[in-house]
Parts: sequence; structure tokens; C-alpha cells
Amino acid sequence: MPTSPLARGVWGVVATPFAGSTLDVDEASLGRLVAHYESVGVTGLTVLGVFGEAARLSTAERAAVLEVVVDAVSLPVVVGVTATALAPAVEEAELATKIAGDRLAGLMIQVNTADPKQLAGYLRAVHHATGAGIVVQDYPVVTGVTIGAAGLAAAVREVPAVVAVKAEAPPTPAAVAALTAGTGVPVFGGLGGLGLLDELAAGAAGAMTGFSFPEGLVACVDAWRSGGYPAARAAYLPYLPLVNFEAQAGIGLAIRKESLRRRGLLMDSGVRPPAPAMPAALADQLGRHLEVL
Repeated sequence: MPTSPLARGVWGVVATPFAGSTLDVDEASLGRLVAHYESVGVTGLTVLGVFGEAARLSTAERAAVLEVVVDAVSLPVVVGVTATALAPAVEEAELATKIAGDRLAGLMIQVNTADPKQLAGYLRAVHHATGAGIVVQDYPVVTGVTIGAAGLAAAVREVPAVVAVKAEAPPTPAAVAALTAGTGVPVFGGLGGLGLLDELAAGAAGAMTGFSFPEGLVACVDAWRSGGYPAARAAYLPYLPLVNFEAQAGIGLAIRKESLRRRGLLMDSGVRPPAPAMPAALADQLGRHLEVL
């Protein structure tokens, strides 16, 4: 199993589409969605992450989602692990390695403790059980764990199998700068791309997020490589109002899925409870954002 540093660029975080009143996994929409990601030039895909509502999927559904993705596109994949305790995390990780095989670029493992030594031990144990590279996700809003950039960097330095860090603990530009300098591994921004320009300026390797216009993320990162900040800013400006609109706490997931539905990439924008639906009062404003793009 490869444990090379994650390639720089945009790793699109894939939504899990649901259909009908029973909110069954919509495999046809999923295949269409990941094909679109591939067509706009993303580096790879991140599947079964927070945006993919992985915590609300059964084991059989997680397997089905992975199978659809690896069959539909030829891109490398990072697979999210929802569990934060070793035994269930290894079970999820083993499923991912079995289905993705040599397409697996890394397992995305959440920070589960503020103790760098304990975190390093946990990351090593998952790697030793699976042989897979580790993408460390620092997302305290979801896990409730705050480690700080210095502590996270200390843990990462102890685990050669770490292939990337996903920095989602604000202020992310400062975290990206500290982690890039302190680890030597690629560091990616998330949070819907809200801080992407500043994260790139701080040394980010790219973006790993679920913004509903991944082509905007690709345009920004590509422009940064070729023309630096002025080019990246110009490329990203048209998308920033929608990036901000999607960043609304609690309902961002529903807004993104409705945006994808209106783009024709999903059949339905349903989210599984307890996630809230997009408020009807915002429908017209979402339409205005999409009309411009």
C-alpha cells in the first residue's frame, strides 16, 4: 500500500446523495457527481468524510459508496474514517483498503486526543493494522478535540506514515503555516474553501473540501501555481459569494447539496437527520448565486 505524500492540488470531498422519502443512497447520482469532479481536473477524491455524511451510513452503505466511486472514475481516493477509537476505526479502515486497493491514497483519521504522544500512537496503530498512509484531519468543530498546531505537528513528526494533514481548526492560515513548517508533509485547507487564498499564501498544498463548484477550487489553485496571489484572487473572486453562503453554520451541508442538485449533478438534495434541511427562505438567494456562476 503506497504511503507517498499526498499530491498537491484539489481533493474534492464527495457528498453522499440520497433519494426519496427513505433517503436511500442514490448510486446513479453519486457516479455522475464523481465523474464531474474528474472532468474538471481535481487531483483526487475524498470519500466518506463529514460532507459525505459517513457517520449516518451503515457499513453496507459505506461499502456501496466506495464501490461506486472506484468503479466510476480512475482518480486516487482518500477515505474518511468516522470512528475515533482504535477498534472501530480499524474496522472502517480495513473495509476501505479492501475496496479501494491500490487506488487508496490515504485514510483520513480524525484527531481524537489533545495529547501528541497518544495521538501518534493511535495513528501508528491504524497504519500498522492496514498498511495505509494516514491523512490527519484536525476538525475540532466535529470531534470536540483541540490539540493546537504545535501539538499536532509534534504527533505527525513521530509517524512517518502520515501523508498529509487537513487543517480545519481556525485560524486555518496560521495553522497551515505552522504545520507546513513543522512537519514537512503536505497540508490542505478545508472548511468549504472559505480561507483558500490565505491558506495558499501560508503554504497550503491545495484544498480538500466539498464546495459545490469544485472547478472554482481548481481554478484558484492552478492560478496560484502559475501567477501567485493576484492570479489566484482573480480566479476565485467569482466564486467567493457562494463560498461564503455555503459556510453558514449548521445548514452548509444542505445548501451545498441543493446547489449540486440545481446544477444537475444530484437528483435530490436530501440530508439525513439530524442534519437540518436548507431553509426555504434562502432558496431565492441561492438561485441568485448560481445564476451569476
